[in-house]
Amino acid sequence: MHVPDGFIDAPTSAVTAVAAAGALAVSLRGARRELDERTAPLAGLVAAFIFAVQMLNFPVAAGTSGHLLGGALAAILVGPCTGVLCVSVVLLMQGILFADGGLTALGVNITDMAIVTTLVAYAVFRGLVKVLPRGRRSVTGAAFVAALLSVPAAAVAFTLLYAVGGTTDVAIGKVAGAMIGVHVLIGVGEAAITALTVGAVIAVRPDLVYGARGLRQGLRLRVNGELVDAPEPTAPVAARTSRRALWISGLATSLVLAGFVSHYASASPDGLERVAHDHGIDAQTREHASAGSPLADYGVEDVSDARLSGGLAGVIGVGTTVVAGSAVFWAVRRRRTGTPSGVR
Repeated sequence: MHVPDGFIDAPTSAVTAVAAAGALAVSLRGARRELDERTAPLAGLVAAFIFAVQMLNFPVAAGTSGHLLGGALAAILVGPCTGVLCVSVVLLMQGILFADGGLTALGVNITDMAIVTTLVAYAVFRGLVKVLPRGRRSVTGAAFVAALLSVPAAAVAFTLLYAVGGTTDVAIGKVAGAMIGVHVLIGVGEAAITALTVGAVIAVRPDLVYGARGLRQGLRLRVNGELVDAPEPTAPVAARTSRRALWISGLATSLVLAGFVSHYASASPDGLERVAHDHGIDAQTREHASAGSPLADYGVEDVSDARLSGGLAGVIGVGTTVVAGSAVFWAVRRRRTGTPSGVR
């Protein structure tokens, strides 16, 4: 769903960029509350993992593929405000280094892929965990549904933006039907990836999953005929793996996915590309400003072997994203710890 330059007109893109900048400013403030010494390192890793998995297009229909958007996954793992920042970092790296998603359309892409998916997913997730039985399975199930709904929500958001500022004369009903239809299918893949990833992290470090905080059902005892809360255990439950081990294994997984597995991803156009081609939305597409980048189109310039070129580009992308993301989130964390308690 990376919108290229030329799909949306300049005035609409400019207004969307301003709105996205405002949302990012709010997210930066919110992330200060969400990030702590446990989750700050994880946030940079989440951004790198999303970058890696977005390289793994999976087939969803004849001649059409899809890939992870990542808003639901980021929101559940590290919080909605931090999640918006995670996906935004990914989009920025993709636009500047890999010519993926227009630079003039960056505000559109952040609004659509970072803000809408994250907020819709987290709202659905929180609503579900409030009514489901408390437990890890409920968190994983809620993550599945939240991710599933977040993708067609992004498709609706794009359709609304196209209705306001589309550069081609295509009936909005056709755009809506095609976009929502194909992205419901892509949402199934998004949901499966999100649920599996959240479930894997919960299995080893449930304390690091933002969306699982406060879900442990406290023990209640009957004393003199009345139910009272049992005291918390004095010794903390030992984690199955350390934060460092989780971070290293997560980074290694991201590098393998981007550097090796991505070679076997579907080469079919993704949902937006297919709809744009079939309905003429792409008639005004302009060449990307970073088309001359040595990493454009996820390949390394002057490396003739396609598998090696794509693998190197993926590894570089993961490394760049984890460094950029970690720098952002450590800076946010430091501002939180450096702020006097009475000023927060």
